[in-house]
Amino acid sequence: MTANNQRFREFKMPDVGEGLTEAEILKWYVNVGDTVADGQVVCEVETAKAAVELPIPFDGVVHELRFGEGTTVDVGQVIISVDTQPGAGPAEEAPAAAPAATEEPEPEQQGRQAVLVGYGAAPSSTKRRPRKAPAAAPATTVAAAIQAELNGHAAAPAAPVAPAVPEPAPAAAPVAAAPASPVGARPLAKPPVRKLAKDLGVDLAAVVPTGPGGVVTREDVHAALTAGNQAVAEPAAEAVAPAAVAAPVASGARETRIPVKGVRKVTAQAMVASAFTAPHVTEFVTVDVTRTMKLVQKLKADPDMAGLRVNPLLLVAKALLVAVKRNPDVNAAWDEANQEIVLKHYVNLGIAAATPRGLIVPNIKDAQEKTLPELSRSLSDLVATAREGKTSPADMSGGTITITNVGVFGVDTGTPILNPGESAILAFGAVKLQPWVHKGKVKPRHVTTLALSFDHRLIDGELGSRFLADIAAVLEDPKRLITWA
Repeated sequence: MTANNQRFREFKMPDVGEGLTEAEILKWYVNVGDTVADGQVVCEVETAKAAVELPIPFDGVVHELRFGEGTTVDVGQVIISVDTQPGAGPAEEAPAAAPAATEEPEPEQQGRQAVLVGYGAAPSSTKRRPRKAPAAAPATTVAAAIQAELNGHAAAPAAPVAPAVPEPAPAAAPVAAAPASPVGARPLAKPPVRKLAKDLGVDLAAVVPTGPGGVVTREDVHAALTAGNQAVAEPAAEAVAPAAVAAPVASGARETRIPVKGVRKVTAQAMVASAFTAPHVTEFVTVDVTRTMKLVQKLKADPDMAGLRVNPLLLVAKALLVAVKRNPDVNAAWDEANQEIVLKHYVNLGIAAATPRGLIVPNIKDAQEKTLPELSRSLSDLVATAREGKTSPADMSGGTITITNVGVFGVDTGTPILNPGESAILAFGAVKLQPWVHKGKVKPRHVTTLALSFDHRLIDGELGSRFLADIAAVLEDPKRLITWA
């Protein structure tokens, strides 16, 4: 290798793992001629699962940016070259990049892979972390609330309950607008906010930031778009994906074309593969959940649940985990290569979440080991992380069974498609007051419809029916959380 060839260092699109092979360059933070240091973020890219920032692993002066913003680049392709000896006089042209498959890593890069912000090492496919011993049971006051149902204690009538919509966060107090960023300075904003601004066609440099330290928030972007200082509400999490954000449409336009990429592209590919690989069966049951709704109200007032989110979805998740314990064969995967059924002795419970980037399904690892307070905390953390666009690939891998809460939109139910590699998915519909025969009389009761889709290679009709019936039975009479646990 010549001195000039040693002088130029090339940084390739890192392999982010989890089966992802490409990423789109959203934003360059450097230009040709800029000085960069080891660990400095040089660009932001969007994979199919997250928007992340790439730090460069060496010092020097930017010699060439190989791709422009908005370009999709394969993993292993050189995206930037750096002159590591800028004071060594005129430089020859940097050698053209060889095909990714034949390139040898530079000495300093061997054994050292660039780390993507928000990503850890890919999990091993053959090892699982040891599971901790089951946590202690919840404090007696939580059990007392369930025991009250068992003993038939009268409870205050539950107010009419809206569909199981996650409780909104309290509105932020009015904040004095922070001064706009200095001319030429890069506006401060998190990657999901930058992505939102790009999708809506909003120039971040023109947005007045209101976040701490002059950070541009999602509300600031919407306010700039509408010129009305009204923030648009976040899409409801734990539900189905919202429509893709389209660019502003010219007056009189008859069609709008939206590029299929990122989360939407991978979701579409996965759903097609799932629908035409796993033979789907969907079963439905309508159930009186009045007692569950009363228990939700009691748990909200329970000191042991103070500061935690308590909603019907929490008890649906707990009911599903109890049903898995009673029907362990539903928690399995189909190994096509080895022609084996793989029984899972753990439940990584997926929760379908709608985010500004599309539908994602992060999962709660070892959910079967969690107490009710721990499960509530995990659900809250999952939703918050998804809304902030910080869900990592590891959080979305390894799921076994999923819940999708379609009731947040007032939808009764649906026929959900399995996540690839999973055995079942439960759709939780809206909870509504309906006339219902109870103890021989027609009364207004809280009623919902559950739909269970499952892989018929793994779960036959009898097993699927028993599993769904057990979930419904727990929700109809939550004392079974004690007697069946």
